[in-house]
Amino acid sequence: MAKNSFQGKDGPSQRQLRVGELLRRTLSEVLQRGEVHDPDLQRMSITVGEVRMTPDLSIATAFVLPLGGKDADLAIEALARNKGEIRHLITKGMKLKHAPDLRFRIDDMYDRMDATRAMFADQRVRQDLDD
Repeated sequence: MAKNSFQGKDGPSQRQLRVGELLRRTLSEVLQRGEVHDPDLQRMSITVGEVRMTPDLSIATAFVLPLGGKDADLAIEALARNKGEIRHLITKGMKLKHAPDLRFRIDDMYDRMDATRAMFADQRVRQDLDD
């Protein structure tokens, strides 16, 4: 299994998970309240599924999806365009030495879940599981 930049050899640390979840909740609240001064973001309802932190907590990658999955690329562009303001808004009440750099990616978890369901529904796979 390939190691990614978000985890050490044993997976993400408790601190990475804790800070990531705190950032996820705070980012969700900021977006929900419409605190970012961008008309594109204020028109959208964006779900923040997960925030992954690098081991040194310097980079936070937020996995987001607009309601209904429409205009995902527009949402990513708007978030990236406003990342300085968003970074300030979500870290102003947190006790971190350094505010992490923010990155935004489309959350494809639901697509992956649908693909997994389709795979398990395949007759050949079901036959293998039943054997």
